[in-house]
Amino acid sequence: MRLLLDECVDEDLRHSLTDHDCQTARYAQLAGLDDNQLLTAAEAKGFEVLITVDQHLPFQQNLEAGNLAIVVLCGRFARLSDLERLVPSLQSALAEIRPGRVVRVTQ
Repeated sequence: MRLLLDECVDEDLRHSLTDHDCQTARYAQLAGLDDNQLLTAAEAKGFEVLITVDQHLPFQQNLEAGNLAIVVLCGRFARLSDLERLVPSLQSALAEIRPGRVVRVTQ
């Protein structure tokens, strides 16, 4: 599965997602875009899932019309150590997620 880590997610989280093609927004040359531009560009580049810690993003965008799914990581903080604790639940969510859906991953 092609995953895109939003700029607000620690880039080193990609090392915990080795079963997937996981890229950072910076590496995919999608850094600095607003949310709407990011979603459009990510979908155009063939990403299937955007992983973010921005809990407001799903409420600000119309996601149902697109082919991109969103995973919102809801850790205690956005530090890598907190996000790594969510990886088992994230892996489960990725196995079930469908285009246009939003899944919140918590501990």
